[in-house]
Amino acid sequence: MMDRSRAAVDQGSTPSSQDTKTDAKGLQEALHEQLFANDEPGHAPEAQTAPESGSRWPHLRRGAKIAIGLAIIAVFGWLPLRAILENSSVEAVLNSRLVTLRTPIGGRVAAARGVTDQTKLDAGTVVLRVVNSRSDRTRLDDLRRQKSRLENERPSLAAKLASAQAAQKDLARQAAQFREGRVLQLEARIAEIQTSIEAAAARRDEANAAVERASSLAKSGNVSTVELARLTRELSVSQQTELGARKRLDAAKVELTAARNGSFLGDSYNDRPSSVQREEEMRQRASDLEADLARTDTEIAWLANEIIIEEARFADLSEANITTPVAGRVWEMMTSPGEDVQAGQPLLKVLDCSGAVITANVTENVYNRLQLGDRATFEPNDGGEPISGTVVNLTGAAGAPANLAINPDALSKEPYRVTVASLDAATRACTVGRTGRVVFARNETAP
Repeated sequence: MMDRSRAAVDQGSTPSSQDTKTDAKGLQEALHEQLFANDEPGHAPEAQTAPESGSRWPHLRRGAKIAIGLAIIAVFGWLPLRAILENSSVEAVLNSRLVTLRTPIGGRVAAARGVTDQTKLDAGTVVLRVVNSRSDRTRLDDLRRQKSRLENERPSLAAKLASAQAAQKDLARQAAQFREGRVLQLEARIAEIQTSIEAAAARRDEANAAVERASSLAKSGNVSTVELARLTRELSVSQQTELGARKRLDAAKVELTAARNGSFLGDSYNDRPSSVQREEEMRQRASDLEADLARTDTEIAWLANEIIIEEARFADLSEANITTPVAGRVWEMMTSPGEDVQAGQPLLKVLDCSGAVITANVTENVYNRLQLGDRATFEPNDGGEPISGTVVNLTGAAGAPANLAINPDALSKEPYRVTVASLDAATRACTVGRTGRVVFARNETAP
């Protein structure tokens, strides 16, 4: 019986039978032929010659073989049947996006900490440092020299301003004293003129009385005509003297009003004395020096701000810390300490463990039944816990994303690609590379 079983297996493995039994149905037929090969008529005499006490053993053995065969048929038949009934992928792999860190400046790489492949990193961790010892600092030195020169000139300007302000105050005091003296002088002159006017008025009154007496006496012949003419002339002179004094009084009042307003009128000098003119000139000089000092302070403040900006720029050009923007693992070190790099050159790739995804290849029939947001479950081949997620990308036959740790092009059994975003915290362990399959829910979308 064993010989016939082996013959049946050998016969099923011939090239002619392999062409017709490559699928599950052919495998079932081969197993059926192998299990029931013992039922051929040639074995009936042997079964009949067996003792009566062992007549049940062949039936039990035959039943066990039948059960084993049915179990094998069920297992090998269920796999293709499940693939037909379920919306599942042909192959899938746990994947994650890569973040490429590049240097912003050229220089020499220095290690900021001990970083090797697969080192766990927190967000914001400094992993490398690039130092450029040949960065240009010409402008920074020029700004510092200009600031130093202005700071050295400022005390001199401040001293000149203080001196000019002191001189201006002294000249202003002198001008005030001159104005007060001039006002007093004009007031005294006005008083003197008023006295002269009173005297002239008295003389006029006396001459007027004399003319009246002489006129009365001249009618009676007691006063000669000559005396009357002399008295009349004296009256006229006194009247003119009084009128002139009153004119001088008006002129003196005009000068007093001008002096009180800061203008001085006279024959031997202009309307503004030299002390006032010098005070104005010194005030103008003090104003110019004050403007120069303010401009110097403004330039110093501007240079200080520019120096701060230039120092920051120089620091950025002379040294750069390469930090990780996400938490993850070092996927690939593309440089080493001591190496000279250029600006924009990639230094290392970091695996973004916070955004793990599952990339899968599916058949065209399954792909056409999927929609964005469909629920999906990743079943690892190593027997681990399933990982749930949702469909976030249906690439189809187009090119796969290039920023993934494992290029989806490596899954080459089917050209239709699907990306599933994980919803489980278990993927944060960043076990990228685990293979399995993705089972998609039918007609269910994520809320």
